[in-house]
Amino acid sequence: MLQRFTTSDLNNYCIRRSGEDRLGSQLKLPQPEQSYSELLAAHKADGGQFVLLGIAECIGPLANMGNPGAELGWHAFLQRFVNLQYNDHLNAGRILLLGQIECSDLQQRAATLSNQDPLQLNELRLLCAELDQRVYQQLMPIFAAGLYPVVIGGGHNNALPLLQALAEASGQSVNCANLDPHADFRPLEGRHSGNGFSYASAAGYLGHYTVLGLDLQKNSATSLALLQQAGGDYLSYQQIAVRQEISYQQAVDRAIEHCCQGAADIAIELDTDSIQTMPASALNYTGLTVDQAAQFVFQLATLPRARYLHLAEAAPACHPAGVEAGISQCGQVLSALVLAFIAGKALQPPEI
Repeated sequence: MLQRFTTSDLNNYCIRRSGEDRLGSQLKLPQPEQSYSELLAAHKADGGQFVLLGIAECIGPLANMGNPGAELGWHAFLQRFVNLQYNDHLNAGRILLLGQIECSDLQQRAATLSNQDPLQLNELRLLCAELDQRVYQQLMPIFAAGLYPVVIGGGHNNALPLLQALAEASGQSVNCANLDPHADFRPLEGRHSGNGFSYASAAGYLGHYTVLGLDLQKNSATSLALLQQAGGDYLSYQQIAVRQEISYQQAVDRAIEHCCQGAADIAIELDTDSIQTMPASALNYTGLTVDQAAQFVFQLATLPRARYLHLAEAAPACHPAGVEAGISQCGQVLSALVLAFIAGKALQPPEI
């Protein structure tokens, strides 16, 4: 259930220019003759650290009675990231451009369903649960190999299989910091992008959970109650930006403090609708800046127990000026966040 990235795929994205070296030409690509476990082990043995994995789907947002568009986030990222300039400031050999989860069949079935019809909405949620299994199966070997997955595209529903894979690989529940106006702690009513963390908590995959930038008026009373009952915490947009009871840096520090409790691994989750005017499944005109989002990722990434980065909900088609403008903006922002994660990990001492 994995579509591996090829040289031909790379050539479709890379823009050549005489005298310049683009990042894409330096990234590691999977060897077709190697088994999945072999290629991951070889990347690790060769000094590799990061694995880029895409999920081109909007099934989760649709199953949450939301909008399509998140299926183009991975494409937008690739279009920008592989065309960045390559120089001495980044060791591209540490990055494996693995490919994307094969889910086009599920996506095609979802496109024929209406989330306004109760029976069809239930079918969408069953498709989302099927996608969960595919994502989980591809993430387990990456964690087992000791690599850092960077998962891009699709809805925030994919947080559940990520947390499940890391929890099972590490043998304990995972602490998580989520930059998001939504807690995604809706009831267990069938799988969708709004209840990935509540499902993870109920299954025992989620340990200390903190939401940074939560918007108090974008979460139902039921969701907030469920979050509190599960021991989750949040630092609201209103506290930080409106009432200014706490600075943004103080809020990040608090999130880090919560994540560092115990000895559990740490998940870095980011819903791109936390960023002002970002084309996302839920376009947001308030929220945080790109710089603040990058700082969140960077500072969490410096923690030795931070094991993955997940960037969800980028939806280029939701840009007011159209899909091409959305691809440009999403690609730029997603690339900046991935680079922030890599830069944070570079500050850690080398493994012995």
